[in-house]
Amino acid sequence: MLSAFVNAFKTPDLRRKLLFVLFIIVLFRLGSTMPAPGINVSNVQQCISDASSGGNSLFALINVFSGGALLQLTVFALGIMPYITASIILQLLVVVIPRLEALKKEGQAGQTKITQYTRYLTLGLAILQATGIVALARSRRLITGCNSSLMYDENSIAQFLLIVVTMVAGTVMIMWFGELITDRGIGNGMSIMIFTQVVATFPGALWLIKQQKGWATFVVVMVMGLGIVAAVIFIEQAQRRIPVQYARRMVGRKMFGGSSTYIPIKVNQAGIIPVIFASSLMYLPALAAQFNPEAPWAAWVSDKFVQGDHPLYMAVFFALIIFFVYFYVAITFNVTEVADNMKKYGGFIPGIRAGKPTEEYLGYVLSRITAPGSLYLALISMIPLVALVLLSANQNFPFGGVTILIIVGVGLDTVKQIEGQLQQRNYEGFLR
Repeated sequence: MLSAFVNAFKTPDLRRKLLFVLFIIVLFRLGSTMPAPGINVSNVQQCISDASSGGNSLFALINVFSGGALLQLTVFALGIMPYITASIILQLLVVVIPRLEALKKEGQAGQTKITQYTRYLTLGLAILQATGIVALARSRRLITGCNSSLMYDENSIAQFLLIVVTMVAGTVMIMWFGELITDRGIGNGMSIMIFTQVVATFPGALWLIKQQKGWATFVVVMVMGLGIVAAVIFIEQAQRRIPVQYARRMVGRKMFGGSSTYIPIKVNQAGIIPVIFASSLMYLPALAAQFNPEAPWAAWVSDKFVQGDHPLYMAVFFALIIFFVYFYVAITFNVTEVADNMKKYGGFIPGIRAGKPTEEYLGYVLSRITAPGSLYLALISMIPLVALVLLSANQNFPFGGVTILIIVGVGLDTVKQIEGQLQQRNYEGFLR
């Protein structure tokens, strides 16, 4: 593996791509630590350090995706979250809006148009999120237990708008960085940006466990964490391969077909999207209670749906993840479309007739493999909540949930792409 790294940097064009990605990451992290204009940095740092959980658990997921920049109110405070949300919304709308579905089938031209719509939606979501975050900071409700002013002038409308515009511009800059990495670097730019932000919180979360619980607990967490990472890598690469045989056919004077391939169905076919869906829904009651704290139901919601250590919260969160896994797989893997395409090009599954029987067989296999996949995703997502109870750690517990799924998923994908480029130059790859 180390020799493969050396070979990667010995190749001029590959070295340029890797150095370009590193340069963008440095700029990205610099913007994530630079406070927005008008923010009282000393008060923000003091409030974060004084907060019992390191910040309001209501914004834990967004804070992870921003690399801890959200609660510090930096230029890149929103991180990549608006783009993720916009991408998920467009992906769902493609299924229900015929116009978007037609664009998807047009190939590269249609995908370019959908990407443009994603950018516009990202801009709109960034404006909404930035306005909400700055409004909470202005009213001193962004960080738990903070009564200090997070802005130099809380009554200034001009300063309020300046911070909002700065955060929105930061989100647009992050989108541009991601597209630059995709075009001129290695790997998917947006995925690498998410990976960078998540990894940025990793050392701090581990060190916080050491400070709170001592070296013994820290070592136990590290050993368990390595086991969790190994298990996640194993399951993320696990897949069911359904064999497909293509019959020979004559086109003019040439013979086509006769090849064998397979349809790969991953155990975790949905990725991290169901966790994001479930987390977003779990935030809604707490967000409503925060804006209406005097309501009779607000105390009940604050007790059971804010910190994440209540059994009811865990049960609802677990059930939502399983539901969204089935929901997302159903709308992204269209068994009818796959069966029709196989029939159109002369493909069939050995022992299964083309058409409706193939569709039913694919649906049967997909439902059977989604069951363990949904349980796996729900259990991995519950690890930070269990750690919150057993270790009294904050909700940004590193080994579990969205954090470990992103690190493993993006890491494996990037390594495979680097290995592919090395193999093109007759070098030994990472995975050999």
